[in-house]
Amino acid sequence: MQPVLDYLAANETRFLSELCDYLRFPSVSAQPKHKPDLEKCAAWIANHARAIGLEVEVCPTKGNPIVLARTPRRVGARKPHYVVYGHYDVQPPEPLELWKSPPFEPRIDGCNLFARGSCDNKGQHFAHLKAVEAYLKTGTELPCDLTFLIEGEEEIGCENLAPFLRARKKDLRCEAFVISDNGLPSKRHPALTYALRGIFAVEIRLDGPNRDLHSGLFGGAVDNPAMALAQMLAKLRDKNGRVAIPGFYDDVASLSKYEREMLAKLPGNEASFRKLVGVPELFGEKGFTSLERRTARPTCEINGLTSGYQGEGSKTIVPAWARAKLTFRLVPDMDPQKVQRLVVEHLKSLCPPSCKLTVEAGHAGEPYLVQPDSPRAQAALRALREAFGCEPVLMREGGSIPIVNDFKRILGVETLLLGLSLPDDNAHSPNEKFDLDCFRAGTRMSALLWRELAQVK
Repeated sequence: MQPVLDYLAANETRFLSELCDYLRFPSVSAQPKHKPDLEKCAAWIANHARAIGLEVEVCPTKGNPIVLARTPRRVGARKPHYVVYGHYDVQPPEPLELWKSPPFEPRIDGCNLFARGSCDNKGQHFAHLKAVEAYLKTGTELPCDLTFLIEGEEEIGCENLAPFLRARKKDLRCEAFVISDNGLPSKRHPALTYALRGIFAVEIRLDGPNRDLHSGLFGGAVDNPAMALAQMLAKLRDKNGRVAIPGFYDDVASLSKYEREMLAKLPGNEASFRKLVGVPELFGEKGFTSLERRTARPTCEINGLTSGYQGEGSKTIVPAWARAKLTFRLVPDMDPQKVQRLVVEHLKSLCPPSCKLTVEAGHAGEPYLVQPDSPRAQAALRALREAFGCEPVLMREGGSIPIVNDFKRILGVETLLLGLSLPDDNAHSPNEKFDLDCFRAGTRMSALLWRELAQVK
């Protein structure tokens, strides 16, 4: 084991240089113009995996390629098999004017590496690749067989992953998946995430007149779609922060006393959180802490809102249409399909007869929950403890990784969520970064994890 850890320490500078090369690809899956960049990025990570000694297959899909990379298998050897998941696609970088440096020109400043995709998710799964490289290059036998599954559509809903899992079910049969695509509270609090929120996305459009109208000649006699949509959206949440959709909370599993006690042990407080997000005052569902609200309670959020004239100066019109993008975060035991039905029914009830409503459902994913006292979870906690040099914690994550439910439903396996991203890493925001201490500790954690998991009976 020590040669592996020594190799990781001795090659840190090269690892960072290689990661920067990986981050230079503008692999934005949400924007069709970047399709060639996604294909080049997939080819780069495939070639890199080959160079460190993995057996690689680039698998075409109806969308972006999936890269499978396997550790060499010794004939006759029977080892536990684990699959490490990651994604090479990234969020759009806009608004570009808020970046302090170009999003696809990696910049190291102190202990941070700034670039789009640095923490979400290229840097995190790259740490696992480097740990495997350390085993292979030092001639140290890996105690587990590993397969890396690195795909290019996570940021747009993984539409082609489930069919791929079904088609390659035999190759992907394993004890569990391992994912580092989420967070940890601080460098002194490495974490095993035992629950994730689910998600339901929707786009709403209201159409009024058949064209933009002069607001002086027509205003007051024709309903304004932008005003009507604003009034509808305002009725989705009450003044106490609760979602006002009938039936929305019917299936929400309450936090147990034990879970609330565990959450209370996590670092931070209301004042530090308010400072982190930069708001004058916090807001949320009454009766819950900010940590509980953003990890264990369902939400309704407006992600985008547009209508009418947005250019310089004024243009006095009644706009022909208005549009909003929303997402609902879901918790155990909420069903995305049921939530979709409730949302659509409520929107129809709110829409005035003066406008035409169109509701287009987007991606969806179920919430996820695993037992933190399982043998594999305890093995992961041991690896975290040794790699970070401090006691790990158990936590819920407010974000969504819908594919973990596909892994369970299609392949019948659980997922170990071992995030390496800090709360201020700005995932999905301008100036995304990855803390290099977390990257280094992540390589050690991954190296130690396979030893610990190999001992699980």
